Amino acid sequence: MTYPNSISIEEDGDTGSSDSIEETGHTNHQSQCPDTSAIGKKKLPPKATINMPGKKRRLSSEVWDYFEFIPKKDPNDELKCRCKKCGNEYSAESKSGTGNLHRHVKRCVKMTTKDIGQYLITFDKGGLATRNAQFSQDKFRELLVHAIVRHELPFSFVEHEGIKNILTYLEPQIRHITRNTAKSDVKKLHAKEVNRLGSELRGCPSRICLTSDAWTSIVTDGYLSLTAHFIDSNWLLQKKILNFSYMPPSHNGVALAEKIYSLASSWGIEKKLFAITLDNASANDSCVAILKNQLKLKNSLICDGMLFHVRCCAHILNLIVQDGLKEIDKSVELIRECVKYVKGSQTRKLRFTECVTQTSLDSKKTLVQDVPTRWNSTYRMLSSALYYRLAFCHLQLSDSNFRCCPSLEEWGRVEKICSFLQVFYEATNAFSGSKYPTSNLYFPQVFKIQLKLSEECNSSDDFMRRIASQMFVKFNKYWSEFNLLLAIAVVFDPRYKFQFIEFSYNKLYGPGSNELVKVRNALFDVYNEYVKTSNTPGALSSCSRGSNEVYSPHGAKEQEDNQSFDILEEFDQFDTFEFACSAQKVNWNYLSKLARDILCVPVSTVASESAFSLGGRILDQFRSSLSPQFVEALVCTKDWLFGDKSEVALNVLVVIKAVRLQLEVAWRMHKFGIIMNAVVVNDEGQSIDIDVSHSFRMNFESGMHQPPRICRNSLITSTRTCVKWLGAA
Repeated sequence: MTYPNSISIEEDGDTGSSDSIEETGHTNHQSQCPDTSAIGKKKLPPKATINMPGKKRRLSSEVWDYFEFIPKKDPNDELKCRCKKCGNEYSAESKSGTGNLHRHVKRCVKMTTKDIGQYLITFDKGGLATRNAQFSQDKFRELLVHAIVRHELPFSFVEHEGIKNILTYLEPQIRHITRNTAKSDVKKLHAKEVNRLGSELRGCPSRICLTSDAWTSIVTDGYLSLTAHFIDSNWLLQKKILNFSYMPPSHNGVALAEKIYSLASSWGIEKKLFAITLDNASANDSCVAILKNQLKLKNSLICDGMLFHVRCCAHILNLIVQDGLKEIDKSVELIRECVKYVKGSQTRKLRFTECVTQTSLDSKKTLVQDVPTRWNSTYRMLSSALYYRLAFCHLQLSDSNFRCCPSLEEWGRVEKICSFLQVFYEATNAFSGSKYPTSNLYFPQVFKIQLKLSEECNSSDDFMRRIASQMFVKFNKYWSEFNLLLAIAVVFDPRYKFQFIEFSYNKLYGPGSNELVKVRNALFDVYNEYVKTSNTPGALSSCSRGSNEVYSPHGAKEQEDNQSFDILEEFDQFDTFEFACSAQKVNWNYLSKLARDILCVPVSTVASESAFSLGGRILDQFRSSLSPQFVEALVCTKDWLFGDKSEVALNVLVVIKAVRLQLEVAWRMHKFGIIMNAVVVNDEGQSIDIDVSHSFRMNFESGMHQPPRICRNSLITSTRTCVKWLGAA
């Protein structure tokens, strides 16, 4: 366009060259030549150039984005400019400089308070709202890259004509980007998040636990997934995929150890490692041995690495059950044939649905067909078939072609097998979580499995006795090698505590067993290690192990050895004086640090294996040419920005733990005539000192001989009133 009388602006739209402003009324005009000073520099918004007699000057200051030149009425008049926001005029001569313009930009009222004309009125959720109509190209590119990462879109998505047409319709001024630009933006986003996560890992108050596993892509490239688990300053469990790194062959123990150590060192966390969870491959055993030696040189392991290696419990359970189910009972085969028959045609499905309706069963429950190589699907098949047992019997009467329905005796056998597998199925589901702590769940679940195996080994059913005996041999192999860390973690669960460990070992091995003494000594060894390595001035002396004598249950009624009775209900009646005197010597600050580290230990590698599902969707048969660097950037960035968040705030568990310990110690101390005070927070947030032992006086004098225990099935409905645990964040 052309300004009247004096100034004309020539715009070169797509080439990105600067606009030119030519002053008329002079006899000497210099020809316009391309400005080469911006070659290799960052592309700037279109700027103006002023042609003066004998010289040419490009207006390179960013302040000119906020001002426009005022056309001269007379060639001899002073060149002036006008603020695009408020309309104030200033001198634009070179001798005046741009300082006054910069100062005006900072204090211009309409620069900081948006003009109402720049807003659009929208109707949202039944009310009027305003939104800024100004379009930001940088924000558009950021959101576009987030969409590519979050929804696993191909980079060519930004070049699809349909998408470009939609975006252009929404914003005519939009500048579309290419797939190469999208790749570059993803790489920058990944680098930015690496720096942020690195600072978070190095600054987290807890130690860091790792899980790792290997995977082969569709193009036979090997990848190693390394996942970090830690508890942040808010007592929230965090799970982050640190690396999804290319792993060349061979995948032996030495190569795996070098790879894991180099990745941990790149994050700067090699001195903060607490434990690593791996599956039971033989190469992982040598890998852990090498990692231990490397970390011992830096003196960065707790208890000389005694608790460092944790075997994947879900993988162990799978091996145990697969070994026992090598010989499938005839009744299981009949159930499989029944499901296959019903799912064989649409007519059979409709007929079976009619039978379900006639027997008043819920037809929405899925009838599962199993995969013979996956025992958990076999359990789900048996469970769903038992639910539709009456429907199958009704189908046998109405359909003469259905001849594989089990007999009453075979249905009873199926019910036994399903009940037997249910214990393993529930334990596997509990171990496979990544949003909640799992280290405290291992010991109770394995205890129930051992009791179930012992019961079936003495069963009158030959088939159940045979498979239970086969599974019990492999179970004893892994039980003898289990990490003591997984027993120590139970102490920090307010539903169980140390009483459950004592109860379990008394049930399995009798009172005073060496196994219980070993766990107790390991617990105090770890605690004393934290006291020793702590730099806190004025620390209390470490807690002694106390006597190795294990007290027999006090006040608990003898129960008959009947496994149909809920073993945890029996534990609710169990009481012991063990650990009470030792708890009085515990320093809560060290205990909170120990709780952070132990509760974040994962007992399975499911978190790392879940990355393979994401990697398989990103690197599928249609996008198999992505480089390993971009695969890692896409997998990790999606996990960091849009991964599942923890559903459990561990500070609630810790507060409950503190309440339970303080109340129990108060009861013990009251029995010996010692008064103990606690700090209680009321509904208004005010702290009140109370005599905790007073709450036990009435009960104790009326004959109560055991402290209150938080019920294992109780739920937290309010955290307004709680006991402060000094030392917990």
